[in-house]
Amino acid sequence: MELSQSTLLPVLLVGAAYLLGSLAFAVLVSRVMGLADPRTFGSQNPGATNVLRSGSKVAAVATLLLDALKGYVPVAVVLAYGTNVSWAGDAVAWASLAGLAAFLGHLYPVFFRFKGGKGVATAVGFLFGLEPALGLACLATFLIVVYFSRYVSLASVVAAVFAPFYWLFGHGVVWQAGAVSVACLVVMAVMLIWRHRANLARVMDGSESKLGAKKT
Repeated sequence: MELSQSTLLPVLLVGAAYLLGSLAFAVLVSRVMGLADPRTFGSQNPGATNVLRSGSKVAAVATLLLDALKGYVPVAVVLAYGTNVSWAGDAVAWASLAGLAAFLGHLYPVFFRFKGGKGVATAVGFLFGLEPALGLACLATFLIVVYFSRYVSLASVVAAVFAPFYWLFGHGVVWQAGAVSVACLVVMAVMLIWRHRANLARVMDGSESKLGAKKT
């Protein structure tokens, strides 16, 4: 009985993380603020960048923060609670699964016919929740790539790809990188590459918009 309870709770938390991730804040914030549905204009991506195209910086910032929080909160809750109870497994592993579930919820939201965004902000929240130093390392990578390439999409993908390598690099020194947490970061990186495949194709042919470039 004790073993089943110790397994059931983290499984329920992972499920709750997916449901939280399924809240498309780009759509919800736009509705609350009386803006057009971000799925109907621009890139049609329900994310902060497309919400910004509506002309409301406040809505875009709110969307960005809420999308990041839904990746951060499940991981932080599992880590805070899991270290004080006896679970069937490692708290970091369960936290990683919760973060991945929230991320996948953003990509494939059950409340919005499984059509979601690209997941960058939620991935950032996941990384910072798992380990702030990991989040900062990936953020620094993102900023470096953006500075030299001016491609936000490319920088997002590169930072995500580096995440599991940073995690393994710090193993035994700064944190403990178990197989489950590494696998979750790898899956997240692969999914971000997949969701940005059209952007990457445009980067290759030079048609992708650069940060700060004027539209013609």
